[in-house]
Amino acid sequence: KYGFDGELLTLFAGNEGPIVHKWHHYLPLYDRYFGPYRGRPLRFLEIGVSKGGSLQLWRRYFGPEATIFGIDINPDCARFDGQAGQVRIGSQDDAGLLNAVLDEMGGVDIVLDDGSHMMAHIEASYRTLFPRLAVGGLYMIEDLHTAYWEGWGGGLNAPANYFNSLRRMVDDMHGWYHGHGAPEGAEGIVGIHIHDSLVVLEKERVFKPVHSEMGSE
Repeated sequence: KYGFDGELLTLFAGNEGPIVHKWHHYLPLYDRYFGPYRGRPLRFLEIGVSKGGSLQLWRRYFGPEATIFGIDINPDCARFDGQAGQVRIGSQDDAGLLNAVLDEMGGVDIVLDDGSHMMAHIEASYRTLFPRLAVGGLYMIEDLHTAYWEGWGGGLNAPANYFNSLRRMVDDMHGWYHGHGAPEGAEGIVGIHIHDSLVVLEKERVFKPVHSEMGSE
């Protein structure tokens, strides 16, 4: 129904290893945003190892050249270390752990936050990881339907609803027009893509928009 029959769907549907759990509409979105990074030396970090199948899916999708790490607060996930990637145990709101993992990875090109889905944890991870994300990298946050659930620190009109943070990011992107954005040439967000429960942030160097008139009257 999503008009997608790419290799990622084949890998997911044919999985016979450790369990991997994904919303179906995520698969074409993963392929859309992650596809250009395939087959090259990629540094990929997934927050949330769960039952181990996701890291194996990413290994098959990205190939042998990718450096793949996963973080999970559950000590039982340590059993997946070394299978399809490296696994480190700890909380996603632990800045010391996150920075240590990035040091070990030698940086990061893609972050996929599939962790606790708690508003405070999503914010904490972003504040630590996005500044260290490589230029040209992607920061993806999924399962953001929890932004509307009180038990996860959200709610339709809750100040901590993560979509309020995204609105502030939109304002920062348009700082040229209100005078409070990032300076020219700084590394920042140049694209925000919002899908059902999933957000993708693109990082590049930011330059002041220019325009021209071409042709003749």
